[in-house]
Amino acid sequence: MRWFTAFLGVAILVAVAAVVLVLRSGDPGAAGDGAHVASATSSSSPSPTAASSAFTDPCGTFDTAMRVPYAVTGYWLMPTSDHCTWRRQLSAIHEVGGDTVIRVGWGLQARRLDEDGRVLTSDGEVDPRYEACEEDGVPCMAAAERDLEALNPGNRVSWTFVYRTDEAFGPKLFRCPQVEKKIVTRKTVFYRIVAPDDGSDDADCGNLGARGRGYHVILIAGAEQDSLTELLDLGDRFRLKVFPALPLAPRDPAQATRASERGIDTLTTLTRRILTDYGDRFAGRTSLGGFYQPFELQMRDMVYTGASEGTEAAERDHPTLKVYASQHRIVEQVMPDKPVLVSPYLEARKGKAFSATPAQVAAGFEAMARTGVGIIAPQDSRGTGKVGLFWPDERDEPVEERLRPVVGETTNGEAYHGSTRDYYREMDAARARMAEQGHDVQLWANVEAFEPSGEACGSRTGTRGRTDKDRLDRAVTQVGRYVSKVVSYMWSDFFTCGSPSLAEEIAADAGRPIPVDAVRSGRDIRDGIEIRGYDLVMGGKVTITWEGQDAPRTVEIAGVGLSSPPPGTPDRMMTAWVPFDWTQVPAGAWARIEVAAPDGRTAAEPLHVRIDA
Repeated sequence: MRWFTAFLGVAILVAVAAVVLVLRSGDPGAAGDGAHVASATSSSSPSPTAASSAFTDPCGTFDTAMRVPYAVTGYWLMPTSDHCTWRRQLSAIHEVGGDTVIRVGWGLQARRLDEDGRVLTSDGEVDPRYEACEEDGVPCMAAAERDLEALNPGNRVSWTFVYRTDEAFGPKLFRCPQVEKKIVTRKTVFYRIVAPDDGSDDADCGNLGARGRGYHVILIAGAEQDSLTELLDLGDRFRLKVFPALPLAPRDPAQATRASERGIDTLTTLTRRILTDYGDRFAGRTSLGGFYQPFELQMRDMVYTGASEGTEAAERDHPTLKVYASQHRIVEQVMPDKPVLVSPYLEARKGKAFSATPAQVAAGFEAMARTGVGIIAPQDSRGTGKVGLFWPDERDEPVEERLRPVVGETTNGEAYHGSTRDYYREMDAARARMAEQGHDVQLWANVEAFEPSGEACGSRTGTRGRTDKDRLDRAVTQVGRYVSKVVSYMWSDFFTCGSPSLAEEIAADAGRPIPVDAVRSGRDIRDGIEIRGYDLVMGGKVTITWEGQDAPRTVEIAGVGLSSPPPGTPDRMMTAWVPFDWTQVPAGAWARIEVAAPDGRTAAEPLHVRIDA
């Protein structure tokens, strides 16, 4: 590939440069990458947790120090054709404590052909992406039918599909080399797969010539240099887990929010072939964390029983969950130690007919868990304005200003069925119920790093603008008690655009406390409060207020790490204890608990706690 050739040339001419690998958003029109994340200057900033290791590459010199660990530890990334961007982004993600990257993928699409066998766009024009694929001067799709008929004159192509990627595959992608091929052109590497239209997937060429059948042909536009290998190498370098995307299911033409059940067998075949190739090439790679299910679905009251097709129970199963289960079953068969991650969205607006209450979302969580998913990371949906960040005693308060373009001038309680915290609490309870039934599924939170409107970061982001660290901290406070990990959509472009960028804000504000929970907890004979959260240190102060109080009570943190956080909470969660006599607070009153760092910086979001004595 050109970048690799350039690399060799620079290595010969220069002999010094630096190695690093990063990820960046990649189709034409993507926004520019942010500057290298600055080191924090706060006295309370954590020390680097990994030794610095400089190395050289044409993309620049970087190190592998984790400078300013943050509560968010995973990020979505867009594909890119700029390999130096991959390096810069993974380096920057690691610097702010990231240990996981989830990459967006592409979809399988059914396509029509013209009379010559060339792939057409949805508008009926010849698709330039696939036009270059020819064998002996014959378009690749037409050549596939020719090769199938050579094996048996009764063979025919009944349906054609295309799939694009920036990956390169190995020989395990193919089952029958007589009709399944790698076709190298000047600009693109194509892969051609055939599969019987009855849903079977023959192990070799035997059945293709035994009797005439209908076949689906999948034409993949791939790359000469494999992006996933590059990402996994970067993951090894920066101790990151990589979650590549599974092929995205085609959408139902009648209802685009649902996956199409028609063609599910072809999707399953493509998924099986790709994962078989992964298993051959990446077995034992610790940086391969699992797989991302990219078909987005609203979390609401849904049913999935897994019953056999044709039964009454199967008729009630949600179509998209059927597609999920089909793909997830392949992952379990081929790479059973790798979990599937899915990130559904929430819709809490009372004014929408399709919104769902926290209880309905919990039912959807249970249905989704039955599809074989290993990690459910619901979008907190604050970035889209579909859910608000507020406490139970703030239901009568006006919605925050940045949400008004979405829900209007109203109160939290009138706008939403519940707050972010309400929804994650119910999903955590659903997770516990599913664990009792033998479904081992993790609950993560996907906090959105954007606002419903604002200055756009690039052509991909539309009218949505990036958020700020203050609001991101508040989102972590709302979800942090109930999840085992916090991730965010998305690094490119919302963390990298603007000046300073959101990534630079995080670095500059390192050490600001983020409390997520507070419980009454005595030590020895003293009553007190145990606070759970991030960046809780000795010398910090806690201020408690409640309605009717004469004056706020401020207490210094008396101990850190005296007890462990509850099981299943994020790795960097910590505890702090302060003495406090709870009998001062009237029964049923809401207490507001503010946490401040030793340098006086106060947490973006206070905790609201009600403890009945």
